[in-house]
Amino acid sequence: MESSENKLDVQFRKGTLEMSILALLNREPMFGLQLLKKLHEFETMKITEGTLYPLLDRLKRDKVVESYWVQEGDERPRKYYQLSDVGRTKLTALKMRWLKSVSDIQSLLDQ
Repeated sequence: MESSENKLDVQFRKGTLEMSILALLNREPMFGLQLLKKLHEFETMKITEGTLYPLLDRLKRDKVVESYWVQEGDERPRKYYQLSDVGRTKLTALKMRWLKSVSDIQSLLDQ
């Protein structure tokens, strides 16, 4: 049985994962494993490939990200993801909403 703390972690991750991925892709195009490693640098963003790739597929279907293949030397081709114009607009909107939420919650905590 999942503890209430684990449920809270899962819900928090669900609410912030998409914005986190968009923020990373706003820095530079990345392939899936690269994204996964970057996310794992943060305590609250440890996810599996089974969570990442379906989300990337949905973001691509929604035209938030674009993908392209790169062949580097003798290594197998890698699928890179980058933000589209729709993705940059969405990231800006999510960031504004996030900052407002943090401000509102801080106000509640300070009362």
